[in-house]
Amino acid sequence: MAAEKFIGRWNSASSENFEEYMKECGVGLLTRKAAANIKVTLEFKKQGNKWVCAQESTFKNTSLEFELDKEFEETTPDGRKYLTLVTITPEGKFIQRQKKIKDGDKDSTITRHVDDNDILNVVMECGSIVCKRTYTRQK
Repeated sequence: MAAEKFIGRWNSASSENFEEYMKECGVGLLTRKAAANIKVTLEFKKQGNKWVCAQESTFKNTSLEFELDKEFEETTPDGRKYLTLVTITPEGKFIQRQKKIKDGDKDSTITRHVDDNDILNVVMECGSIVCKRTYTRQK
């Protein structure tokens, strides 16, 4: 399965428009400032039918557990709640669609893929804002 290439630990390498993305999503000022420039380590694991995406940083550690193609309620690191669906494309991209539950929040889409150079590319979209982040695999 194409998704197996996500398994492992990834270190943040670059980030573009992350603070703007968080602002568009409705993340508060203090949280945005604290989270904007931190280095993050991601770890993807597969446990049976479930996927786990753990995020570690000096700001906050979080874990997202999901099954592909099954909608679930997600709580973001800053406490917002979404109905989330994660799918995988034939090309091996994880697509995470977050549908707002509360008025005032905004829908968001996060696309993840591992390229031919073994770089994890993440594109986060909310409204007209697009954020791009990259991660390198830990050896």
